[in-house]
Amino acid sequence: MPLYNLVSRETQAEDTVVQVGVAAFGGGNFSVIAGPCAVENREELIELALQLKACGVQMLRGGVFKPRTSPYSFQGLGKEGLQFLAEAGAAAELPVVTEVLDVRDLDLVLQYADMIQIGSRNMQNFGLLREVGRVKHPVLLKRGLSATLEEWLLAAEYIVAEGNRQVVLCERGIRTFETATRNTLDISAIPLVKQLSHLPVVADPSHATGRRELVPPVARAAVMAGADGLMIEVHPAPERALSDGAQSLRPHQLEQFMRGLPALLQVRGNW
Repeated sequence: MPLYNLVSRETQAEDTVVQVGVAAFGGGNFSVIAGPCAVENREELIELALQLKACGVQMLRGGVFKPRTSPYSFQGLGKEGLQFLAEAGAAAELPVVTEVLDVRDLDLVLQYADMIQIGSRNMQNFGLLREVGRVKHPVLLKRGLSATLEEWLLAAEYIVAEGNRQVVLCERGIRTFETATRNTLDISAIPLVKQLSHLPVVADPSHATGRRELVPPVARAAVMAGADGLMIEVHPAPERALSDGAQSLRPHQLEQFMRGLPALLQVRGNW
């Protein structure tokens, strides 16, 4: 029996299905999460959310507490950003997901978000993992920058061990020697983790590549590898985005990708 007993296939053979409003992950369900890296202003976010809904997106994302490498970079709008995100989600009838960085902010985030994101830098913040394990909100758990699959699954175990079984894993690329892309998407991790664990797995090609033109092809590869969903950054004007503009699709680019998605899923289903 592996160390991650509760999230192991040996403990539960059937897929866990995580339902968040109109979005569902696992058990043959596939959902797309999209939105800006950071919430920047109310009007633009509402307009973008309506566009995403029209494209077929099932969940809206947006960062309000931004973990940045430099302390001088834009750190997010905090509570005001949460209010904007919730309003945009309601306008488009989409559930929303955002990252929580600190246990002290958890109660505030729970008031506005339908799903909690644990980012890669906090994957082994065990105190935070335990706290989100004690709430009823679904959790999106990103793989750490240099985490092994076992470490990632053990992080999920911390959450599930506290009683919250609504966990979705997110492969967002790991740090390797390669510098041509922001990170290296571990495509093999998607089918392997689905063999090892009953939890759903989604892929984040935006953070994996860091390059807008690479997001659609890498997203397609993740779909064909068996991902239960995608998380894609979209901004109406990436050239003026306050964070991660280089990896953000424009709305029309996401629309083009979404038009081809049903055919990909049909081919995958016939394998």
